[in-house]
Amino acid sequence: LGKASGAHFNPAVSVACGLAGKCPPKDVFFYIVSQLAGGILGALVSMIMYGEKGITLGPGDKYVWWQACGVELIYTFMLCFVILNVACSKMHAGRNQFYGLAIGFVIIAAAYGGGNISGACLNPAVSVAIDINSAMITGTSPTGYSIMYVIAELLGAALAAGLFRLVRPEDYTEGDDGSSGCPMSARLLSEFLGTYMLVLTVGLNVLTKSVAGAFSISASLMCMIYALGTVSGAHFNPAVTVAVVASRRGKCSPEEGAKYIVVQLAAGLLAARTYCLLTGDTFTSLKPTDSDWGQVFVAELIFTAVLAFIVLSVATVNSSLSEFFGLAIGLCVTVGGCAIGGISGGSLNPAVSLGIASSGDLRALWHFIPYAFIE
Repeated sequence: LGKASGAHFNPAVSVACGLAGKCPPKDVFFYIVSQLAGGILGALVSMIMYGEKGITLGPGDKYVWWQACGVELIYTFMLCFVILNVACSKMHAGRNQFYGLAIGFVIIAAAYGGGNISGACLNPAVSVAIDINSAMITGTSPTGYSIMYVIAELLGAALAAGLFRLVRPEDYTEGDDGSSGCPMSARLLSEFLGTYMLVLTVGLNVLTKSVAGAFSISASLMCMIYALGTVSGAHFNPAVTVAVVASRRGKCSPEEGAKYIVVQLAAGLLAARTYCLLTGDTFTSLKPTDSDWGQVFVAELIFTAVLAFIVLSVATVNSSLSEFFGLAIGLCVTVGGCAIGGISGGSLNPAVSLGIASSGDLRALWHFIPYAFIE
């Protein structure tokens, strides 16, 4: 239904598109009305099919309202931001076939990363519908969580629209199609946002003991690559930046690479603080206690090399992939996480390593240095 209506299916997405100037206010209003109506009808159908097996809206066990709302805000931001970039920007609108893949995989990243905390609704129509469904089954009034969730989700939408304007200035400049490149401020913001979402998703999956961590983490990377690849190259990893600079293909100068690395590491630190707040938990150590440094060295060296090699092969060559580059790069993380997660943690990224090392016992902070050197 993308060509029929834009396939928002989400009041937060419609609000983000409206604030970004990509959807007329009148359409936004009627879209939201129809989306809420569709959500409520879906809740009624669900109640008929499943009877009293309803879903209760609210924080998961061990978590409180502000942690759940934090997850809803951040991942609704991610969803709206990816949609604006891959489906609405001058650079991508109507020019690619990966937009549906990128948008859909945001849900995978969020559901496994933050699902245990908030349920990962990311959609006011879903939040309201679940609350109504639960109230009808139990015969009680709707909880206040739907209001909290909707506010958080709409704030995430507004944040997405604002940051979209900063990373895509050509969309608001007459006659600029983006082919001349983005300003350095937009590229650095792009690297910060992509790295932040990647590191945050890593921490949330591990600390909430997700059943599909490697898949969720790779999904977050893939989505942000598709969203921001045409802005900064979407490195989101100091090791990748070093590889791109060292390849001498003119894709990234040493000066630009140094700036990228600084913002990537800063994003890793901020993401670590965020996932510690949202989970109320921390890592004990970057290096798994059951592995020795020789095992860690070999594991991180090989799989970081694989990741960097894939990036160079699909995104920096003259005949680079036009549709599946994000999927190829993202699935490297799935491979690495599944293969060496139990040996080294499968970091493959100094920004991830710094975030984990800084969030645990500071006496083990030095573990970041050998990890970063290996990667």
